Amino acid sequence: MQELSKSFKPHIWVNVHSGMEALFMPYDHKNTTPDGAPSHLMRSVLENVNHRNFQDSCLVGSGGGAVGYLAHGTTTDYLYDIAKVPMPFTFEIYGDEKASTDDCFKMFNPVDKITFDRVINKWCMAFLILFEEGLRTLPDDQVVSQGALDNWVPMGGEILERNMDQKSGGENGKLEGLDLGMQELKTYFRLFMLSTFLLMFMFCSRISKNRSRDSGNI
Repeated sequence: MQELSKSFKPHIWVNVHSGMEALFMPYDHKNTTPDGAPSHLMRSVLENVNHRNFQDSCLVGSGGGAVGYLAHGTTTDYLYDIAKVPMPFTFEIYGDEKASTDDCFKMFNPVDKITFDRVINKWCMAFLILFEEGLRTLPDDQVVSQGALDNWVPMGGEILERNMDQKSGGENGKLEGLDLGMQELKTYFRLFMLSTFLLMFMFCSRISKNRSRDSGNI
C-alpha cells in the first residue's frame, strides 16, 4: 500500500472492513480526528454519504473513537499523516449484532442471498456517492484534471477508454459509465466476501485441528 500510494497519489482511499455499519475517518490509533479544514471536509463528505444512502444510520467519526479499541499502525492513518492522501476512510460494510459471539462467520458476513445482494448494492451506491461528494468537496488545487479521468483502470488491470464525447448521447454515456462503475464495485465486494469466507474457513479448520491434537495428547 505504501508503494501504491506513491505511484499515483490518490485523492480518496477506502479501507473496507466488516463487523458493523460505519463510515470512519482518521484516526485509528487515538480517540480523536485531525484538526483543521481537512478534517471538516472529510466529515462533511461522510455525513453526506450517510444521509443520502443510509438515512443517517451509519456511525460517522474516527475509528479509534467509535470501535471501542485503538488500532496502531493502520494504513488509513499512515496514508493521511505520511502519504498525505486528502481523504482516507475506513468503511465497515456489514455486521450482524444479533449473531452469537460463537458464530464468528455470521457476525461478519451475510449468510443468505437476499442480504448479500442488498449489502452489495447498497455499498456500491455508497462508493459512487463518495466519488461524487469527494470530487465536489476537494479544493480546486487538489482536483485531478479531466484528462486523467479519461482512462478507467478496473480490476484485472485492463484500461477501458471512456470517451463520452464519442457516445451516441450524453445521457447514454452517463448511464454506461454508471453501469461500468456498479459492475466493477460489485465484483470487488463479491471478491471481498469470498476472501472473508475462505479466511474464516481456514481459521476454523486450524482451530478444529488444534483441538483434535490437544484431545489426543490428553
